[in-house]
Formats: sequence, structure tokens, C-alpha cells
Amino acid sequence: MPTGRYTQVIERLRPGAAEPGHIVHVDGRVLGRHSGIINYTIGQRKGIGVAAPDPLYVVRLDAARREVVVGPRDALRTRTLTLRDVNWLGDEPFETAARNGIDVLARIRSTGPLQPATVSLDGDEVIVDLAQGEEGVSPGQACVFYAATGGGERLLGGGWIKSADGGAWLAENGFAAPASRGSAEALAAGSR
Repeated sequence: MPTGRYTQVIERLRPGAAEPGHIVHVDGRVLGRHSGIINYTIGQRKGIGVAAPDPLYVVRLDAARREVVVGPRDALRTRTLTLRDVNWLGDEPFETAARNGIDVLARIRSTGPLQPATVSLDGDEVIVDLAQGEEGVSPGQACVFYAATGGGERLLGGGWIKSADGGAWLAENGFAAPASRGSAEALAAGSR
């Protein structure tokens, strides 16, 4: 990048990514405004631009609504992933293995620990349920699975994360998932 600013490249590729919008808490409160979601990343803590009594982290970026969704660190923990472009190297066909769920060891980041997980099919969707969850998971990252037996020595396959659901923490704490909320304008009116 000639100027060293990736935001300029993103602005050219995704017009609108630099448009201002709301910074919204996971509980639906509008906390402030931002100058474009391209300035934020999942898991970010510093430079969010709102003051709060407890640390806030970027939990979700909603490009369609131009919202940066923030919350406590626990809200970053994702337990359910939906994958795309899955490659399967197991002995039996993937559809057969995943029909009732297959226990695997999964890894999200190349240096991340292996953790127990279940890979299954929900219609055409490939779902990975992580036993312990993972913080700061974003679409576009890889999820790789290994045989649950043998300590993770045998690679079974993997795919690209299409979506990551932090719904378990939100549900446990009585918060509505961001995608099910009303518009930011309605929230702003209700929070006054």
C-alpha cells in the first residue's frame, strides 16, 4: 500500500465502509458514534471512542447497519461456527460422518490450542460447536479439525468461517443478539 493506510484500500473496494454509524452495546444501548467500521476489528479494546465504567471490546461489526457492537470480554466468546468451503479428508464421506455429529479436535488459529468440538450438518450448513469456545473469532478465519482420538495427530479437514455466533453468552446474560434488534435510530430514541 503506497500510503500504508489499509483503510484507503478498503474505502475503494467497499464504498460505505467508512460511513459513520452508531456504537451500540450488546444490550441495545447506543453509546456513541463512529467514523466508519473500517476503523475497528473484532476483539479491539483500545480506541473504541466511548467511555464506560468497565472495559468494552468490539464484539461484532454490522456493515449493513453501520454498527460497531461492543460489550464485555465474555461476549467475545464464540461457541458455534458456520463454515464454508469445507475440505474433508476423513475415511467416510463427510455427509455420512457429520450426519449425527462427529467429535473432533478443532483449532481456530494456527497457534491456538486444540479443543473438543462437534462438526455437524444443518441442512446445507456445516456447523462446528466448540466445547470451550474461542474469543475474537471473525468470518474469514480458518477452522481446522483433527481426529479426536490420537491427540490430534490426524488432520480430518477444515473450512473458512462464514459466521460466528456469540449467542450463548448473550442469552445467558439476558441480552438480545444484535441481529435481532431494531434499527439504531429506534434504539437511540428509546435510550434517551
